[in-house]
Amino acid sequence: MTDRDELNSISFQIIAAVGSARSLYLEAVRAAKEGDLVRSQELLDEGDECFTQGHHAHASIIQREAAGEPTSMTLMLTHAEDQLMGAESIGLVAREFIEVYREQQELRALIGRFSVGATPTAA
Repeated sequence: MTDRDELNSISFQIIAAVGSARSLYLEAVRAAKEGDLVRSQELLDEGDECFTQGHHAHASIIQREAAGEPTSMTLMLTHAEDQLMGAESIGLVAREFIEVYREQQELRALIGRFSVGATPTAA
């Protein structure tokens, strides 16, 4: 890829898309923490869509390189790749946190059924 402006443009696309993904992943964790697991899943899905946009932009650079068109490594591209990897990691960790909040919510409901003064109900 010889056009520096094009490379910077793709780098900005990556940064913008995965930055949105990262924010959505963190919002998903907050929603799960507040007990809104449906909203949490919606935010995860939305974050995945943004992440995929960034991934596709990054893949276009890799495909050109594989086709024999060299890519100049720039600070902007390095930053874009760093943001891509960071968003991917946050997405993975967010899913783990959300699962913990889901299990916590289920346990609280179970404990509530058997707490002192509660009337036992069928499981």
